[in-house]
Amino acid sequence: MEKITILIADDHKLIRETWSFILNSDPRFQVIAQCSNGEEAISLAQQMRPKVVLLDINMTPVSGIEATEQIRKYSPASKIIGVSMHSQPAYVKKLLKLGAHGYVTKNSPQQEMFEAIVEVSKGNRFICSEVKTILSEQAFEDEGSGANALSARELEIIKLIKNGLSSKEISTELNISLKTVEVHRHNILKKLNLKNSAALVNYINESGLVI
Repeated sequence: MEKITILIADDHKLIRETWSFILNSDPRFQVIAQCSNGEEAISLAQQMRPKVVLLDINMTPVSGIEATEQIRKYSPASKIIGVSMHSQPAYVKKLLKLGAHGYVTKNSPQQEMFEAIVEVSKGNRFICSEVKTILSEQAFEDEGSGANALSARELEIIKLIKNGLSSKEISTELNISLKTVEVHRHNILKKLNLKNSAALVNYINESGLVI
């Protein structure tokens, strides 16, 4: 049986080595490369064309979310599984929209990771049970509140606010109107129950929300 070739991209060496050992111990899988950042992941995917890419979405300076779009461009046959310690559905939706096939959290058990790799290698989508549970719970709520209620665009704007951009600069960066930016800012503060941008930055830092 032909093995499923895998590229691992994570900025923690111990995690990369542990995943490599576990996956190579299973006769179905072969880890052909590993790297520590998004830029390397894009380059290796283009060179080696792995069947599956395990991609940590929180890497810097190029995040897994940014790398997803480029890997899909340069190695379209590679199936991407986003991996994160965070379970906010907004990240999942954004990643899938960019072309990823799966999403697991670092709380996922080994068997669920195996299942995710097998399923996405067949062209199917896979979302881990932790995120599925959150999505199911949200289905019974209204708009909801907190980080889980934020849209992908709102997360994008939060990142720019955290980086110190003004509303005018954000409108230029995202090519949207100033009024649209202000509406998004209002909705973000409302969903997070915050009074101003300073409180928003404090919330991001204290909650560990990774954009």
